[in-house]
Amino acid sequence: MDTNLNFKSYLIIGMMLFALFFGAGNLIFPAQLGQYAGTEVGIAIIGFLITGVGLPLLGILALGYSKSNDLRDLSSRVHPLYGLIFTSLLYLTIGPFFALPRTAAVAYEIGIAPFTAGSSESTILLVFSIIFFAVALSLSLNPLEIVNKIGKFLSPAILLTLAVLLVAAAVMPMGSINAPQGNYLDSPFLTGFLEGYNTMDALASLVFGIIVIAAVRKLGVTSAKGVLSATLKSSVIAAALLATVYTGIAYLGATSTNTLGLLDTGGPVLSGASSHYFGTFGMLLLAVIITLACLTTAVGLIVANAGFFNKLTPIINYKIYVVIFSVFSLVVTNAGLANIIAFSIPVLMFLYPLAIVLIMLAFLSPLFKHRRFVYAAAIIVTFFIALIDGMKTLTASINLENPRWLQAIIDFYDAILPLYSEGLGWLLPAIVTILIAGIIARLSGGEGTISTENRN
Repeated sequence: MDTNLNFKSYLIIGMMLFALFFGAGNLIFPAQLGQYAGTEVGIAIIGFLITGVGLPLLGILALGYSKSNDLRDLSSRVHPLYGLIFTSLLYLTIGPFFALPRTAAVAYEIGIAPFTAGSSESTILLVFSIIFFAVALSLSLNPLEIVNKIGKFLSPAILLTLAVLLVAAAVMPMGSINAPQGNYLDSPFLTGFLEGYNTMDALASLVFGIIVIAAVRKLGVTSAKGVLSATLKSSVIAAALLATVYTGIAYLGATSTNTLGLLDTGGPVLSGASSHYFGTFGMLLLAVIITLACLTTAVGLIVANAGFFNKLTPIINYKIYVVIFSVFSLVVTNAGLANIIAFSIPVLMFLYPLAIVLIMLAFLSPLFKHRRFVYAAAIIVTFFIALIDGMKTLTASINLENPRWLQAIIDFYDAILPLYSEGLGWLLPAIVTILIAGIIARLSGGEGTISTENRN
């Protein structure tokens, strides 16, 4: 018999879910969206919220609905080897490859760079990142309760600071909203949709979702239906907070261009807005809070990655993994925030379609009798389209001409796949594959059915 949870319980879980998703790095993307979307900021932020808020929450629900123990368990429904490779790549993406270095780079952009203008940027970034990862490494070697306590303090502190800043921006805008720039001019919704990939929250939801489910079960809700219902209700709270914050920051960005200029990343937008409204004190307060928030996020990512790979290869000690990931992230951080974001986009263009289709399959699985070949067929089709998307995005980001064979495939996809030029060419083929393979599964026997019994 499930325990009946009250609103306070849902609020606690919802705030925890909000804290899991709302890393300090997420502040910079809606700010940048606002600057470049300009007068199209409304339609652009809707696209952003679908991938930046909606998909992460669906990822959480998919884990609960599918009764999976973790991401590897869910993705192994395609094939055990795929489950291992996909999960490992996803951990590395939200860890030392991109998200982990981004924590230090964002902390530098918002917390340090505004106070060191005119100085040697590369040297200061190097010194700062060494100190940042030295502290993160130390805390990750012995993850103490103090990190959780700091995190509990920081979530309300960030919300309060942002609330003051966003209210000021709403009451006294820095300037008028200008015309959209770049891709936002012709396709603001789809550009915002793809911009939401940068939060990496849909990927993170497949890793951290089990934490939310465990919290629900700890409160006495044990049935699959009860866990899904409690998670859904809590998710509404988290979604409302995330959507409000993202929309407010996007509006702040849209009204900032006349005063701050069009900036490369969203970090200087927030620090510049703090300076505009509250002077040096406002910049300093934001700098301290964001730096601490980035630090606790970094510790969480280091611990999660070191724990996963230590479990995968116990022969390598957990502490060795902590050192490896910290040092590797230190090196990547010094490429600069703009470069980290630029090189992460090709990987996200590859991984996100696979993650989205996996989430779709988790919800639809009962309809096709949990047949493995439906999972495999949909992922294979998505893989070959997403792989070319990732490669195309990579060559564009480093200003290289596509090889002939790659350009031939791109031209072929562009000719036959709807929405391919907008980065969503995988969507219709994946849906059609699931539909056809699902019909075959319904008409055939039960051989190849995956067990969905919860093995906890």
